[in-house]
Amino acid sequence: MTSSAISRRTLMGLTAGLVTLAGIGPAFAETTLERARREGFIRVGFANEAPYGFATPDGKLTGESPEVVKAILAKIGIPQVDGVLTEFGSLIPGLQAGRFDLIAAGMFITPKRCKQVQFSEPTYGIGQAFLVTKGNPKGIKDYGTIASNKALKLAVMAGAVEAGYAKDSGIPESQLVILPDQSSLVKAVQAGRADAAALTALSIADMASKNDGVESTPPFGTVAGKSVVGHGGIAFRKEDTDLYEAFNAELKKFIGSPEHIALVTPFGFGKNFLPTLTTAELCSGE
Repeated sequence: MTSSAISRRTLMGLTAGLVTLAGIGPAFAETTLERARREGFIRVGFANEAPYGFATPDGKLTGESPEVVKAILAKIGIPQVDGVLTEFGSLIPGLQAGRFDLIAAGMFITPKRCKQVQFSEPTYGIGQAFLVTKGNPKGIKDYGTIASNKALKLAVMAGAVEAGYAKDSGIPESQLVILPDQSSLVKAVQAGRADAAALTALSIADMASKNDGVESTPPFGTVAGKSVVGHGGIAFRKEDTDLYEAFNAELKKFIGSPEHIALVTPFGFGKNFLPTLTTAELCSGE
């Protein structure tokens, strides 16, 4: 009886304490930045799209975006980055669901995405190209070529901007082959399921250099009369204000510096791919 009574009183006291802690908890809750600094690491989402963000055969996370992220995070007291491989179309949902704390995938900054996440300032600017069969036997140049020939099929990556460019060019959904990742795009062109695959010029050049029977078209910078020089940045949850602000403050000083150019040149970036627009301009659609 005595033991049981003590147990009940102890439980009641603990419960009361938990209620009290629960009531004051939010005032002292750690932010994502505070937690990452305390733990010494942060999780980042990437889509295995070279040269933007990808894993090497030995599992190392690298690419333009992860390397920039690692450099900036080290400057704000977060020494380690853990990658979470995610299909491109699931990156923003994964970020919002807390599977990781930022996106390091070279993601284009667009007005639609700006409504969902907070972007850093852009880290690069780049145009488009197509992956085609070696020799380009069908003479495919750009989206206009696909739109003018209803027999042609264009492969695009789910969640990427290229499907929008296709729509703007007058290409119906019936001519699109929507796939989850780069390797699927390559296989579709190699197998003849698609006549071309669309991505940024650097991605296409990288895919062409690593796969047999395919090549890149010359890069192009306009679609349907509008510039498609895309600018990529790092995506954060909108509520992670202190993390975004600390990151962005260092990023602004870093972009275009000798340290930055040396870091991204091995991935095909460099002085010719520096951003020319701000995030505010890109989010407003200017």
